[in-house]
Amino acid sequence: MTLFIQLLLAHLIGDFILQPTFMVVHKQQRKLRSHWLYIHCIIHGLVSFALVADPAFWMGALAIMASHLIIDAAKLIFTTSNNERNWFFADQLLHIAAIAVVFLCFQPETKEEIRSWLWVHKDLNLLLVFCALFLTTPASIIIKVIISRWAPMISRIGNPAEDDSLLSAGKYIGMLERLFVFGFIISGHFEATGFLLAAKSIFRFGDLRNSGDRKLTEYVLIGTLVSFGIAMLTGILFLELLS
Repeated sequence: MTLFIQLLLAHLIGDFILQPTFMVVHKQQRKLRSHWLYIHCIIHGLVSFALVADPAFWMGALAIMASHLIIDAAKLIFTTSNNERNWFFADQLLHIAAIAVVFLCFQPETKEEIRSWLWVHKDLNLLLVFCALFLTTPASIIIKVIISRWAPMISRIGNPAEDDSLLSAGKYIGMLERLFVFGFIISGHFEATGFLLAAKSIFRFGDLRNSGDRKLTEYVLIGTLVSFGIAMLTGILFLELLS
């Protein structure tokens, strides 16, 4: 795995540390006519070659350089103001995939090790994926159904999840907090769950105090406790099934 880590480090250096803002702006304005696009890709190849420090890796460095040019060119051509964020993540995922391909080409034995590990731990991996997916949208729907009986009581002060709030922010905050709690539970750091709950309570305290509505406070508290409870129960069941 040393080679893979070296290539990831080279990517971080080339894509973030050695790519100043003026270079990014020039590429966005000139697209494929920007000389910085090609210099940027050459930098990636040189940094990769330098970090691996193996003369035999020159073909791998060229492959990194070429793949980076293709991916960045596609990003520049197809990126618009509406999909800029999506292309940023797609760009990074494609670069990591290209790095993985180069790594496996130079260390093919690792592919068999990974395949063997995945097969031996297939039950663990499937259960982990199931729990993680359950704690996103399915859990959000379950929580919404559970607390829906109290929603009419707070309708006069508006929807607490939407008023003066970012679009769907509450939904994604809930997903992230459940995934964090699940991760804390299965890794044996139960105390971190308490810190997360305390941190959320502190941030929520000002909003609830300013609202001056006890029903809203109770509504938010119920939702938070149900969310944390589902995440904790999922983590505990995960550990029990593996024991």
